Parts: sequence; C-alpha cells; structure tokens
Amino acid sequence: MAPDPQAWYGSSVEATKAIHITARNSKPTIPPKFGILQNDHMTPRSLSISLLVSLVAILNPVSGQSPPSAAHTERPTPPTRNPNSPGYVTAKELPDGSNPPANADGNFIIGPTHDVPPEMSVQDGIPKGTVMEFTMNSSDSKVYPGIARDPGTFGTIDPANPAKLVVTTSHPAPYSRRVSVYVPKQYVPGSVAPFIVGADGPDLSLFSAVDTLIAQHKVPVMIAISIGNGGGDAQGSERGLEYDTISGVYAEFVESEVLPLVETEAHVKLTKDPGGRATMGGSSGGSCALIMAWYHPELYHRVLTYSGTFVNQQWPYNPQTPHGAWEFHEHLIPDSPAKPIRIWMEVGDRDLLNPNVMRDNMHDWVLANEHMANVLAAKGYHYQFVFARNAGHVDRAVKQQTLSEALQYIWRDYPSSAIKN
Repeated sequence: MAPDPQAWYGSSVEATKAIHITARNSKPTIPPKFGILQNDHMTPRSLSISLLVSLVAILNPVSGQSPPSAAHTERPTPPTRNPNSPGYVTAKELPDGSNPPANADGNFIIGPTHDVPPEMSVQDGIPKGTVMEFTMNSSDSKVYPGIARDPGTFGTIDPANPAKLVVTTSHPAPYSRRVSVYVPKQYVPGSVAPFIVGADGPDLSLFSAVDTLIAQHKVPVMIAISIGNGGGDAQGSERGLEYDTISGVYAEFVESEVLPLVETEAHVKLTKDPGGRATMGGSSGGSCALIMAWYHPELYHRVLTYSGTFVNQQWPYNPQTPHGAWEFHEHLIPDSPAKPIRIWMEVGDRDLLNPNVMRDNMHDWVLANEHMANVLAAKGYHYQFVFARNAGHVDRAVKQQTLSEALQYIWRDYPSSAIKN
C-alpha cells in the first residue's frame, strides 16, 4: 500500500519544501547576487547583456529547486513509493537505464540507474549556439512589484479550514531576476522562431540539450528562454506568488514584460503560434508551466514538468480554486473540455510528501502526479508520465537522463519541415 502521509509528517513547521537530493546531486550553496531577496536558483553571474557566450562552456546541468536559506529543522527523508501501489496508474516498466520512446503516450517506470546520454554533454562537430543574459528589476514591473516573507517564518493554519494557510509576515520587497536566452547557431536573423520558456533560470542543461537536438534534427530550431524567479519559495514569497497562483497572471507577465525584452536584447523574433511555444519547469516551476498553458492555451500548447507541484500551495487563498494546483486533477481537468496541450511529466519515488505544517492530505507530490496522469488519460490528452525509481525531488540525474527524450516528445507533432533544418 502507499504510505500514510499523516504517519510520515515531520515535526517542523518551516515554510518551504525541503529538497532531498542524494549525495550524487549535492552542490555547494552559492550566495545571492542581486537585490535584497535571496534567489535560491542563482549561480555566479558570468554573462552580461552585451556578451554572447559560446555554448561550449555549458557543461553543468542544474537541478530544480534549491533548499531555502532560512534555518529549519531537518525532516525525515521521504519514503520510497512503489509505482505499483494501489490507486497509482498502470505503467510500463522499462529496462534499467532506458527512456520511453519519444513517440509514445502513456505511463512509464524508469531507473534505478540514471546515466547521462550523449545529448547532455558537449558534442564535437556540431554548431554551437550562444547565450546572452539581461536583468529585470521589480521597479520596472507593472505585474510583479515584489513581495517577500520574513526569514524563518511561514504561516498558520486557518482553524476554520485546514487547507488554508494564513501568512502574516509577507510584505512588499524589491527583487532582481536574470533572464538567459539561448540562440541556436542555425537561427536565421529576422526569421520568426518557435521557443521554449522555462522557470527557475538559468537552466544550462536545457541549453545544452537543445543545442545537440537541433543539430541532430530532432527538435525545431528554437530559442530557449530561462527566466529567474523573484526570490523565496512557497506561500508569501515572490516565487510562490509567481508559480503557485492558479491564474493566467504569470503567463501574461511573460508575454507583456519578458518576451518583448528577449526580442530586443537577443535580436530574435518569437512566434505567436501556440503550437510553436512550450513551457517547462521543476517543482513549483513545473506546475507553473502547466498553469501558463491551461489559462492561456492561445499562447502555449506544450508543457514539460519535473516533480510538478500539483499540490495545495497557492497563496493568497482563492475560493474559486481553494486547493491550489491540487485542483488540476481534482476538478479543473476532469470538469473541463480537453485543451490542445501536450504534456510530459516526471516524478521520483522519493519525491516530497507533506513537508510542512498543513496536514490537508494534499501535499503528496507522487500522488498528485499519479492523479494527473489518471485524469489526463481519461480526457484523452497526449501526455507521457515517467515514474523514476531511485529519484528525489527534481532529481538532477533523472533530468540528465530524460530531458532529451522529453523535449523530443513535446515537439514530436511539430511540422517536420521545421525540424529538418
């Protein structure tokens, strides 16, 4: 049977989701570079707005969400979930080390070995794209002027509603975010290009994978845009506001404030065709990727998620979607006509399970993603769901193993004439 989330619940009431990454995925803490808020996804600034850097230097893929900076009590490592647990979707177990075929819908089990495929390392003899970067400040944003939650604080449960968290320590605060833009060598200046936009940037692993796949004619000649978040994590933070809010606001922010700057600073033209636009992310960035396409299918048709936070983490509370992203598999997808969205999803067997004070039975990342696969299948969506053995939250090794195949899957019905560059 699947483990009881109440029995596993830890004693800590710390705010943000703990990340349990195996030793092979650990990395040193990097101090913040911008503004007052710490952005846990920042790496040392190595690119400037005027400098185009060859992708040859892109060697180290980054994982998803990093641990919060605030002091917290360590929680137990999440239990290992069995993909054949009652209530989970029926999935095909693949040979160890292999990925699902890029042309197949459905549910698959991979692992426990996660080797790095050639596409995720620098390849000799292929055209190398370039990456440029610029910075966006909260003072220039009409959509997100900036908030932060006081360090070391979280919130309290509404005594009248265990699914509602009351946060009193969130307040206005400035931020800066980096936006990194990959432009393939094959891009023809002045032409209109498809693109993928990702959360928690910079995502160097995305740039490396796209560079090789374009050269192999497996994906279209696309621009890759990696947007940093506004700082913090979960309820009361800027990142939480951006990624966990169940609305079209973040997609509208990207459309109105980010993409125009990308076109200006990177000297590219981005397609308006939703079939040529993809979103991706891990953890809350993964749920955000689906939120963007769900609320604006006229903008995005392709979604890629790792350890998607399809749980109850929205703040401020919204009575129209009282259970946050849990609503996707609870009500939104089952109760709505199918939308023109193709989605690739992954979850790890040691993914997060109820890692905060809310004991609402809506904080199991594995169960949430299993439910997502079930309702997507019932509604006839094109989707591929990967359950990874020997994997934690936004597991770096799993991402290295699967990202190439995942990108091919979400672009597989794109016109072949655009891929055979």
